[in-house]
Amino acid sequence: MAAKAEQPRIDFTSGAVGYRFRRGGERGHPLVRVAGIRRDRMPSIVDATAGLGRDAFLLASAGAAVTLIERSPEVYALLQGALDQAAAESPELAEVVARMTLVHGDARDHLPDLRPDVVIVDPMHPPRRNTALVKKEMRLLSAIVGADEDADELMRIALTSARERVVLKWPLRAAPLLASPKPSHQFAGKTVRYEVFMTALNAQVK
Repeated sequence: MAAKAEQPRIDFTSGAVGYRFRRGGERGHPLVRVAGIRRDRMPSIVDATAGLGRDAFLLASAGAAVTLIERSPEVYALLQGALDQAAAESPELAEVVARMTLVHGDARDHLPDLRPDVVIVDPMHPPRRNTALVKKEMRLLSAIVGADEDADELMRIALTSARERVVLKWPLRAAPLLASPKPSHQFAGKTVRYEVFMTALNAQVK
């Protein structure tokens, strides 16, 4: 009998995710800033590529209502289990989880109906030359979901669905995912860059 493939561990109560939550440092994170979260305004957010759920948890910890969309049934089940565990851990974590809505499906199908203020897109990134840099959880996640060959299509649907902005999380030195449009602005971190596309829907509202 073949051994069961190892699965990534999704945990919002301990490790780096839990530590950051206990410290209350989420508002200083660049993703929170580029998503447009402010004390006087909480945009509706869709994390179109939920994955390990860490970005969505970060945004929900900052006070935003976040819809997580995950098309892999295996990863969806792991996320649901982790959210249930976090909700049972403490009232503070339960409050964060209450702002997170997990959806199983393809974001390309859901985004046109949801029409959130902000869409976060974090595709499975191109392989790095030094695979030792890729953390174990990401390697295991990649083994389940494979490469996001349709990431460019997802981005284009996101750009026509987001009322305010689309944030693409992309490796720092990788070539642009889209030839056009160009991002309105971007924020470069140590290993990733956040490309922000202000959308036409927002311009029409203004």
